[in-house]
Amino acid sequence: MNQSKINKELGKLYAVDLIACNPERIKFKEEVRDLFLRAVKECGASYIDDIFYQFEPYGVTGIVLIAESHFSLHTWPEEGYVSFDIFTCGTAMKADTAIEILQSGFEADDKKVMILSRGY
Repeated sequence: MNQSKINKELGKLYAVDLIACNPERIKFKEEVRDLFLRAVKECGASYIDDIFYQFEPYGVTGIVLIAESHFSLHTWPEEGYVSFDIFTCGTAMKADTAIEILQSGFEADDKKVMILSRGY
């Protein structure tokens, strides 16, 4: 695989792992969706649409389409773990704000954030 330098950055992908979350905060679609949409709004993203799915007996996956690109997530309540991505091709949206809201709202003790520049 060629790992050449990006000459023109067209976006950033934030891949986030939230660790040691409160399992009760990440079990059910309604609560997860409400917090995720709050993060989208408060970070300055332009909401278009969303879809979330409830697993049985618990766990959620979802995606939010934004004008700048997308937010996506998956929860593992039995592990106290949430994985989510934010991809943005704009500069006005504040991904760090969304990450802080989600870490606080899911009551995560720790997080890992990887940032990948996208482009050519």
